[in-house]
Amino acid sequence: MNEIAIQPVSLGERIRAHIAIARLDHSIKNLFVLPGVIVPLSTYPALFTPHLLATLVLAFVSITLVACSNYVINEVLDAPFDRLHPIKKNRPAARGVVNIPVAYVQWVAMMLVGVGLGLLINRMFALTALFLWIMGCFYNISPIRTKDKPFLDVLTESINNPLRMLLGWYAVSAVLVPPISLLIAYWMIGCYFMALKRFSELNEIGDRAVAGSYRKSFQYYTPERLLVSVLFYASTAMLFTGAFIIRYRIELILGFPLVALTMAIYLQISFKPQSAVQNPEKLYREPMLMASFLATSLVMGLLLFIHMPRLEQFFTPTLPAVQAPATPVQNSFNSHTAFPAIKVPSEIA
Repeated sequence: MNEIAIQPVSLGERIRAHIAIARLDHSIKNLFVLPGVIVPLSTYPALFTPHLLATLVLAFVSITLVACSNYVINEVLDAPFDRLHPIKKNRPAARGVVNIPVAYVQWVAMMLVGVGLGLLINRMFALTALFLWIMGCFYNISPIRTKDKPFLDVLTESINNPLRMLLGWYAVSAVLVPPISLLIAYWMIGCYFMALKRFSELNEIGDRAVAGSYRKSFQYYTPERLLVSVLFYASTAMLFTGAFIIRYRIELILGFPLVALTMAIYLQISFKPQSAVQNPEKLYREPMLMASFLATSLVMGLLLFIHMPRLEQFFTPTLPAVQAPATPVQNSFNSHTAFPAIKVPSEIA
């Protein structure tokens, strides 16, 4: 493993380095929290209160701190490998300007403050935030270090997607239960993005020996294997997205072409040299992707609040089927709403 000569570092440079390894610019990924906020509000609008706005701000700070804690440990433990990467060798830890003992304190302190703020929201939010941090440990820390294991690296990193959705959900309500189909779809869409990131990274490095030295999973991955996995993740994501749409909100099917278009544009971008897919915080530089993403978000968001009975009739089953007797649990669901018919607490009604 390459070593780096220790150079004198000024206090100002050290402070900037410790701010940089928290990767605050990656906070854009917290947009994945928004569906977890919007879906329960579309079902129970009474949950939207002035107090909720303050709660969401607190939730955003909590999530950012926990996510940044994961970035800190990632930067510290990846420094020897980053020195082998043509671009990541310029990261602060790889250049040796980070004080490692202080970085470990920074890692734990950011988690404690983030989870502590989560407790001010509710217990489920705090537990989910803690689980987000634990998954970061599994991903980065030996002997588990799932980022070194092919396919498991994608699956464990992408679990952060449904966890972020759950954090948004529990910021709104700890009473409603999120649909499993939606969480799995969100997870698989995250896997689709992450697998394309791996594909783009491998293409960018080119030399498999160099790639394998930088990232152990690249000793197994090939562009073909990664693209096959991308197809699997995309298919599984769409299967569970369809299950959610048909069972819970049929109107969302009208926005599906925009979802497919956004995924197609993302796939195309992954083939570009120095693709923004490798650094999702830079995706805003892709105008076609941003236009498609914003249109998709707007349309899907609006469709969550629009009821179209004629559309339900259009998709009414036409084949005869034997209908099993309804169970008490099934009877607690109405014909259009995803969630059990519960009484909204009086303080938010």
